[in-house]
Amino acid sequence: MSQKFVPDENESDCQNSDSAAISEQDVLLVTVVGSPQGVRETILTLYRLGFAQVGDWSPLQRAATAGRVMSVLIRRKVRSGRTTPPGK
Repeated sequence: MSQKFVPDENESDCQNSDSAAISEQDVLLVTVVGSPQGVRETILTLYRLGFAQVGDWSPLQRAATAGRVMSVLIRRKVRSGRTTPPGK
């Protein structure tokens, strides 16, 4: 299976004008682990809730536990300067 979610070692060495914008972002990994059917159903549920497109998730990968698979979603989020929750 493809391992699209595994970062390319050369990508971390980018020295272009985008590097400043990248440093202003948090990279978040969302992982779903379970049976193949359970992972697919969860991805579809998250899609219906507007969380992520189905195609944004990595292909199913074997997990460490027999019979389990996993899929990863990588999200980039612009950092807000806020360190405390809103309303506090």
